[in-house]
Amino acid sequence: MAKVITDKKLVDELLSRGVEKIYPSRELLEKRLLSGEKIRLYCGYDPSATSLHVGNAISINKLAQFQKLGHEVIFLLGDFTGMIGDPTDKKAARKKLTREEVLENAREYQSQASAYLDFDGDNPAQVLYNSAWNDKLNFKDIIELSSNFTVQQMIQRDMFQERLKEAKPIYLHEFLYPLTQAYDSVAMDVDLEIGGNDQMFNMMCGRDLMKTLKNKEKFVLTLKLLADDAGKKMGKSEGNAVFLNATPNDMYGIIMSWPDGSIALAFELCTNIPYEEMKQIASDLKSAKANPRDLKMKLALEITKINHGTKLALEAQENFIKTIQNKEMPDEIPSYQTKSKNINIVELLLESKMVTSKGEARRLMEQGGIKIKTGTTDFVVIKDTNLTLDLKEEIIIQRGKRQYLRITK
Repeated sequence: MAKVITDKKLVDELLSRGVEKIYPSRELLEKRLLSGEKIRLYCGYDPSATSLHVGNAISINKLAQFQKLGHEVIFLLGDFTGMIGDPTDKKAARKKLTREEVLENAREYQSQASAYLDFDGDNPAQVLYNSAWNDKLNFKDIIELSSNFTVQQMIQRDMFQERLKEAKPIYLHEFLYPLTQAYDSVAMDVDLEIGGNDQMFNMMCGRDLMKTLKNKEKFVLTLKLLADDAGKKMGKSEGNAVFLNATPNDMYGIIMSWPDGSIALAFELCTNIPYEEMKQIASDLKSAKANPRDLKMKLALEITKINHGTKLALEAQENFIKTIQNKEMPDEIPSYQTKSKNINIVELLLESKMVTSKGEARRLMEQGGIKIKTGTTDFVVIKDTNLTLDLKEEIIIQRGKRQYLRITK
């Protein structure tokens, strides 16, 4: 069994780095951690996509920091809550998923999280699924649990207020999401839940339910969200999310596309560089003593190194310098063979998996993000979504600055 580490400097860094708020107070949690008592904590991940992303990795990394100090960590997979869909910050109801879809999405989650957490050794992180207890609840149980919350608590949330103004539907099952997430804390009898600042409402519901049902204080630790210096959140909607299943080249390249204003916060949230070095980088950026491009390359290397190892991260950096900074095409371009002789550009992008939807293809094309090279011609920006390609000869498609695909028939 791992010994709990009570070094005051390490505990201070744990409760400072990337932390937004601690409830009921930082002082009480710090006192508990310095007492030498092992605490049980968790963060939950709903498998709404086939891969975790860097935003998820921020909280996984914080779990790992607690694990290194000897505390009991739970990596919770929301195979039940994932079927409902978290309404937080959503302007429309999420598409409901089946249990099979959720489990298929979650297939690689533990493997991806293992870049941060230890699932073996003398203090292994536990992997739990919240269907283990939520599947056992009956209708009577749900009614009893829901009596601990009010409609006013739910309806006052910003995204629901926006939907009311726009006359968009709010479904009853969306009100039940915070309840089911809250019950996770009770079922696992945890001492602490961590998550992004946007999850504060859901986590505080769990805190309230613990106090009511178990007369126990559950700590809640919220983390800063990755954003630029104007407060613009990084993520899927902005097209700069970094999924953990991305290739080393793509991971490095997408991070290099992040705005300069996100660099200091990204070092704090997404890397494990020493605390003092992290603060020095923030200071140097603020006083313009450092070149943002050089620091962004260091940032991209650090994040890619965590997820893919040093060797592949360095190769990704070399590839970026060659193909982007020196504007050379990579030596090796992946190929895709299509059976079509004539095909619409949007259909080809979707078929070859360069995009995940027709909407994404159209948006990229409107923004000038798709180029095509035929024969000996230079790359040409393609904005016409109705364009039909005559595949008489091999073509190369370029998406953004980094992604290339050779199309053959």
